[in-house]
Amino acid sequence: MYIKKFIAAGISMLLLCAASGCRSIDNSENARIPAGMQNDGTQDATTTISDGMDGSVAREEATIANVKQTGGEVRVIAAGDNLVQTAVYNSAAAHAEDGESYNFDYCYEGIRDVVSQGDISIINQETLICDDPDIEISGSNYNFNSPAELGPAILNAGFNVVSMSNNHLLDKGVDGLSACLDYWEQMEADNPDLLTYGVYRDEADMNDIRIKEVNGVKIAFLAYTENINGYTVPEDSDIQIVLTSESEVIKSQIEAANEVADAVIVSAHWGVEDTFEVTDGVKQQAQNMIEWGADVIIGTHPHVPQTMEYLTREDGTQGFVFYSLGNLISAMTWNINIIGEIADFNIVVDSQGNTTIEDVKVMPVITQYDDGYLSNLRLVMYKDYTDELMEAHGLPYAMYDQYYAEWNRERIKELIDTAIPAEYQKLD
Repeated sequence: MYIKKFIAAGISMLLLCAASGCRSIDNSENARIPAGMQNDGTQDATTTISDGMDGSVAREEATIANVKQTGGEVRVIAAGDNLVQTAVYNSAAAHAEDGESYNFDYCYEGIRDVVSQGDISIINQETLICDDPDIEISGSNYNFNSPAELGPAILNAGFNVVSMSNNHLLDKGVDGLSACLDYWEQMEADNPDLLTYGVYRDEADMNDIRIKEVNGVKIAFLAYTENINGYTVPEDSDIQIVLTSESEVIKSQIEAANEVADAVIVSAHWGVEDTFEVTDGVKQQAQNMIEWGADVIIGTHPHVPQTMEYLTREDGTQGFVFYSLGNLISAMTWNINIIGEIADFNIVVDSQGNTTIEDVKVMPVITQYDDGYLSNLRLVMYKDYTDELMEAHGLPYAMYDQYYAEWNRERIKELIDTAIPAEYQKLD
């Protein structure tokens, strides 16, 4: 059994209020918990928080529910990069019905049954969604902005947690990123089960740890990206993006998340593109994050699936890392790019507060299109991938290297075996 023992902390609470007022504690399914709030995990604290007329905070008798729980289990589904390139939204446009501009539901129909099985289902949204008429819809390298219809389709596919941290955040400048934050903020307001994380309005917002409670288990979500394509956030902007190189910030956030949650999931956008090899640097960063208290690391960015493993802390407990789940959907054309991974695992918390990651399985998913122009583009689970689909796949070039020319059962299975250790494969 792979367990992580929570270290109990004494009951304490420090609330810092600016003149503009304080954020109230949220006991709903999705809550943002300020870093530094602690609970000893053994009994309820007898206090509530109420706003005074002058914006101050008063402490009154009542009950705040325990942060640490007395046991529970959560099934998690996680997918890789949702890379909505031009051919993806063109296919959605081609399948639009009367009154629609885009029908993205068509693109994700083939994975809905799998994704909807998760209590928590996570997707890495690789492209901006700005929903601003002044920001052009586009789907080429370093210039991504997807149609607004994409967000509801992500939810319809069964996802309820969205990581936003990736290298394309500033493709449309800081104004585009701000518009994207507006978009997802409205989506969260309209869909209470939705939680987004990974980019923040300001430092205070960044320190509000995103928490989702399911089946009596509180799970914290943090996200980091290796780069933002050479861009930088302007000095006059308060927007916060945390890079994987900011080790002290990451360590502090993971440790703070452990004070208020039963489990910590970290999304890490890192590594080298188009290779199955995991760099030593990524392996060391993963080990550090697990040592600091991460329970699961969901890696993305290489656009190919990579291996996964349990990592052991100095105290003998363990966490789990998926180094890269590869692409979910994309219009990429090398055969190594069109097979991705959908992870399926359980977070189990026992009555003593010990957290284990169990029953880890990974399901291959294939981006299918029907000709060299990438039309009729959609997702198909490997378990549903027929010989007819395989023969109809429109790999566009008959090049001499294996990345283009080979697309058959043997090649597909070779790619799966290269990326997914046998003990984690879920092929049917």
